[in-house]
Amino acid sequence: MAPLSKAGAALAVLRADLSGEVLAPDDPGYDEARSVYNGMIDRRPAVIAQCANEADVVRSVRFGRELDLAIAVRGGGHSVAGMALNDGGLVVDLRRMHEVTVHPGSRSVRVQGGALMSHLDHATQPHGLATTGGRVSTTGVGGFVLGGGSGWLDRTVGLAVDNLLGVELVTADGRTVRATEAENPELFWALHGGGGNFGIATALTLKLHELPEFSMAMLMYLPENGPEVVRLYREIISAGPQEASGAVIYMTGPPEEFIPEHLVGKPLCGAVLTYAGGEEDMRKLAQPLLALPHEVEIVTALPYADFQCMLDDPPGMRNYWSAEYLTGLPDELVDVFCALGDTMPVPTGTQHVLFPQGGAIATGPAEFPVPYRDAPWAVHPFGVWEDPADDERCVQWVKGVRSAVQPWSTGAVYLNFIGDEGADRVVAGLGTENTRRLAAVKAEYDPDNVFRFNHNIAPVPG
Repeated sequence: MAPLSKAGAALAVLRADLSGEVLAPDDPGYDEARSVYNGMIDRRPAVIAQCANEADVVRSVRFGRELDLAIAVRGGGHSVAGMALNDGGLVVDLRRMHEVTVHPGSRSVRVQGGALMSHLDHATQPHGLATTGGRVSTTGVGGFVLGGGSGWLDRTVGLAVDNLLGVELVTADGRTVRATEAENPELFWALHGGGGNFGIATALTLKLHELPEFSMAMLMYLPENGPEVVRLYREIISAGPQEASGAVIYMTGPPEEFIPEHLVGKPLCGAVLTYAGGEEDMRKLAQPLLALPHEVEIVTALPYADFQCMLDDPPGMRNYWSAEYLTGLPDELVDVFCALGDTMPVPTGTQHVLFPQGGAIATGPAEFPVPYRDAPWAVHPFGVWEDPADDERCVQWVKGVRSAVQPWSTGAVYLNFIGDEGADRVVAGLGTENTRRLAAVKAEYDPDNVFRFNHNIAPVPG
């Protein structure tokens, strides 16, 4: 850490130089600026640089290096481990950089590093185009994509990284570089799952796909019907086209208009079936689920960008997540999954989720560091609650789900679905051989491990 006199002078220069705003602990707006999606995270950075452009990012990184400050990077702030913040260091906040430029002719889109899914989806929707995005509209595009990127469209058009065409990056020494298949190809490879280890992504270019229609079915059942729901859902996905996706979700009935009053606050088993196509074909797919007695039925065509907003959770709740990727979904595991749903903490916002994989995920590029690609199903215990008194029971339930499904785990994991679970889980999320190769790329672009507030890859020269 630099002497206070030097730090004060450098901070004054940063305030004068940045097009954006610089916040220190005594400044108005500081507490709001340091709040993130997970309400369990309470960290106090020394400086928050709210960057307005790439030049601001370069200047902020050089400021942090000059004062030997730890540097965290904030996009959407959805990291469940609170990796967008640190204590006593610098936060490079990209949220003012959210411009989205659609190129319909080339079916591509350039997205600034602070953009959220809502910015991306609403920009591409008028063109009848889309790409794989997160399952809620408030997720940051940058962290989502660089971490792999699983969403409602991944079975149809692949993971987000399968659609990555280029990244504009500010490195740990304040340089600007571009990574594509032709330019810095080893860095480009590393950005397909290696996250924020290699620099700050100020813009990403993504491939777009035609999506003239999108439809969905959302049905809610009493939890005792869960095993039959999961088995029917398994068969629909196994026999259906790759345009079909969705999830089975155990949840507490939310206080929404579509939930009958007597089921609010009660455990429910939900089936969400999404379809990259029209409502008529969706209804044919959903027919077995519709035939099963249910409490809530929503089947409709709607704009994809609107559906992306439907399942948004409010920020500030307490969160603890994890995941396991599965070798299959035999009947024995169906029974285990449903029994775990019956033990889910209620009434909370916690969800017990089963996601289908396969389709374009499984057939996508095998060379990227995303070793969970070949798993046909994933279990995602998603702990969300409000009262700190529920911390222990909710965290322990999530850990219990992981333990119970371990016999069917592939061992791989999607790192965006988990918090800080240790170095071994980072390797599980990247692959052992991939981790060695990534460590060499890290040593080239960030030899001092400046960007370490992430699922960290330690630099090791190749």
